Amino acid sequence: MATDSHDPITDAVLELIRAQDPETAELIALERDRQERTIELIASENHVSPAVMHAMGSCLTNKYAEGYPGKRYYGGCEFHDRVEDLARERAKALFGCSFANVQPHSGAQANTAAFMAMMAPGDTFASLVLSDGGHLSHGMKINFSGVFYKPVHYPLVKDPASPAFETIDYDAVRRVCLEHRPKMLLCGYSAYPRVIDFARFRAIADEVGAVLMADIAHIAGLVASGVHPSPFPHAHVVTTTTHKTLRGPRGGLILCDDEEIAKKIDRALFPGAQGGPLMHIIAAKAVAFGEALRPEFKAYCERVVANARTLAGALTERGFRITSGGTDNHLMLVDLGARDAELTGADAEAWLEAAGIITNKNGIPNDPRPPRVTSGLRLGAPATTSRGFGKAEMVRIASWINDVLGSRGDGKTIEKVRGEVQDLCARFPMPGAAATVGA
Repeated sequence: MATDSHDPITDAVLELIRAQDPETAELIALERDRQERTIELIASENHVSPAVMHAMGSCLTNKYAEGYPGKRYYGGCEFHDRVEDLARERAKALFGCSFANVQPHSGAQANTAAFMAMMAPGDTFASLVLSDGGHLSHGMKINFSGVFYKPVHYPLVKDPASPAFETIDYDAVRRVCLEHRPKMLLCGYSAYPRVIDFARFRAIADEVGAVLMADIAHIAGLVASGVHPSPFPHAHVVTTTTHKTLRGPRGGLILCDDEEIAKKIDRALFPGAQGGPLMHIIAAKAVAFGEALRPEFKAYCERVVANARTLAGALTERGFRITSGGTDNHLMLVDLGARDAELTGADAEAWLEAAGIITNKNGIPNDPRPPRVTSGLRLGAPATTSRGFGKAEMVRIASWINDVLGSRGDGKTIEKVRGEVQDLCARFPMPGAAATVGA
């Protein structure tokens, strides 16, 4: 029988909260238990180190620090300046660029600032069709990007007979840009499993006089470690989140190599899009960037990609279709219809969660179902890799997915798989905790 072991600092923090607010402490403890006892396959989620987690809960949350280091609108920011400078220097070293803004609260707010810096309201920009794997901040009608700017979209390759089926249609990118002459060309996606050719995007952007923006929110860790090609020196501006494959706190980051663009970015973020930065989160970003600068982070990212490919291959062997035929990065899109035409992403997500496997429903290219239902699942390997899972465990996960979905949510099958999932999770504790396995 396996038992749990926790990060001792978190235990102590929970006791402090419990003494003041037992209800909130209980909910936090329940969520910790849920994370420990389930397998996290959501591609945009990860498990941070204890150092990152506890930096987020530090005394830096007590301070306002509007402005930038050396140019604050509040006193008492000496050490906050040093924390932010440390985060900026580490980000620049990590991505090989000259300028970094570490203040965005999220990837979407990083995108907001980049848009404001690079375009005027009403300007046209080009991005991937959202239903093909784009992001809501890349032109969704009710998002700021679709309300204040004019999006035009390029598609994936739609011909099933093409070897490039469901990958970026670079010829279409060029046609769209030649037709609409966008002020900005955007690449980088929320559900795209293949390598992005940033040089090719830059050539198209230069041909039409557009700024190239790369949103690498999903692949930032892979880029930083050299496991995926870098958008530099091709992109004029790069935005990202700091969680996902970068394995840091939830937040955003903006990078560039041009001093004038950097000035525009800084003004667009503050005071343009945000007020006071979250200094406790910036401290956690500094910790995460420091971790990513270590040699072992590249080995981690290589394992992420290997685990994702193993999971995709094992699912293919069990009759599922992976869009574009596989993955080059940390994620994959599973077309459930190839296995069962009646199976929806919503049902698959619910049944798998009941079995202790956490996923998210996701549309596939040309999905006939609406976003709340979908015909696919988006799966990723960052969190499982952070727990130490390897190829054997990924094959086992594919088998469990096959059993649960093949049974169409049968209760006995779910109960059996849930027990096996919990046994596996006990052998692979969360970062910072040690496994305790008894007889």
